[in-house]
Amino acid sequence: MTPFDEKKALIIDDDQASIAVLNKMLDQMFVQVIAFSDTTRIAEWLPTLDRPDVIFLDLELAGISGYTILKLIQANPKFAGVPTVACTVHTNHMNSGKVAGFHSYLGKPLDSRHFPGQLRRIFSGEPVWEVP
Repeated sequence: MTPFDEKKALIIDDDQASIAVLNKMLDQMFVQVIAFSDTTRIAEWLPTLDRPDVIFLDLELAGISGYTILKLIQANPKFAGVPTVACTVHTNHMNSGKVAGFHSYLGKPLDSRHFPGQLRRIFSGEPVWEVP
């Protein structure tokens, strides 16, 4: 049993390769994963979800900005207190991510050696702002 056995993560990303990489790292840590790549239906889909323990959100998505999705998440009381992590290759968005209200920021590509520690810190409530 690991400290992550009962944890659930939501991944919102329109890139299947990015979802696969993050899913594999979370799976190795026994975190349950729900992934969503159809951003055209995100506004109707979010309210139907069970509350995750962490949300990984790409910033550049087809048809909608990650910042817009962050606002939808922040407006839903179900997600209050759930750390939302910007997970993107665009490291120049770090400051705007802080202003927008992201809990943490992980630059892609994610480093599998550092990810368990980063996730542990996020689950303990510590913001993590790191780029590769």
